[in-house]
Amino acid sequence: MLILLGLFVALASVFGGFVLSGGSLGPLYQPTELLMIGGAATGAFIAANNGKAIRATLGAVSTFKRSAGYDKAFYMDLLGMMYNLLSKARRESLLAVERDIDDPRQSPVFSQYPRLLDDPLVLTFVTDYFRLLISVSIQAHELDELMQHEIEEFENEAHLPADALYKISDGLPAFGIVAAVLGVVKALSAVDVGPDLMGQMIAHALVGTFLGIYLAYGVVAPLASRVERQTAESTKMLHCLRVTLLSHLQGIPPQLAVEFGRKALHSSERPSAEELERFVRGGGAEPGLATA
Repeated sequence: MLILLGLFVALASVFGGFVLSGGSLGPLYQPTELLMIGGAATGAFIAANNGKAIRATLGAVSTFKRSAGYDKAFYMDLLGMMYNLLSKARRESLLAVERDIDDPRQSPVFSQYPRLLDDPLVLTFVTDYFRLLISVSIQAHELDELMQHEIEEFENEAHLPADALYKISDGLPAFGIVAAVLGVVKALSAVDVGPDLMGQMIAHALVGTFLGIYLAYGVVAPLASRVERQTAESTKMLHCLRVTLLSHLQGIPPQLAVEFGRKALHSSERPSAEELERFVRGGGAEPGLATA
C-alpha cells in the first residue's frame, strides 16, 4: 500500500505541478516515445539477466506482500511458536516434535499460528533445522556456520531483483535521451514545415528525456529500493530464528532462548520482555507449557 501511495504522490506532484504552472498534459502524451524507452529498457533487461534473475524480478511482488507483514504481532507469533516447540523438545525430547515438523499443518503447535503456516520462508527454515537437530548430533558453532551460510545465500538470491531494477533505472535516462535525439532528428529532417510545427515536434522529442528520467527515479528506483528493504526484513526474521535455535542448542531454557531471539529484532517491531513473557506463558503458548 505504501509503495502505491508513494508512486501516486510522485506522479500527482510532477504532473499536477506542471498543470498548475500553466502547462498542458496533451503534449506529454507520446506513446511512441514511451514505446522506444520502455522497449529498449525491457530488451536490455532481458539481455543483461538470466532466466533465474528475470523470474525473481517478476516474482518480487509476492515478497512485498509477505515481508510487509513482519510487524510486532508477527514476531510475537514467531517467538511464541518457537517457545512452544523448544519447551516441548526440552520437556519430552527432540523426537517429540518430529511429528510437528513432518506435518506442520496438522500440528497442534503450528496450527495456532496460521500466519506462520502461510509463510514458506519461516516454515522451511524452522522445519529444516529442527529436522537436522533431530537427525544428527551437531555442535552449536557448526549449526551457526550452516545457518549463516544459508542466510547469506538467501540474501544474495533476494538481491537479484533489486540489482536488476537498479540497472534498469540507471539506463532509463540514457534511453530517454536516445528517444529525444531521434525525435529531434525527425524534426530537423522535416525541412518543409513551418516554425510552429517545428517547435511542436522538438517539444514532443524532449518528452523522451523527461519520461526516461521520471521512470528511472520516480518508478523503477523506488521499486528496487523497496525490494532491498523487504530483503532486509526477511533476513532479520531469519536471524531471529537463528539466534533462538542456537540458544536452545547451547542448553539455554526456552524462555531465555526466545528472549535472545527478541534481541535480534529492530526496536520498531521488538516486543518488550514483559509482553513476550505474558504472551508465551498466556494465550500465545500451548496449554501446559507455562509450567514446563
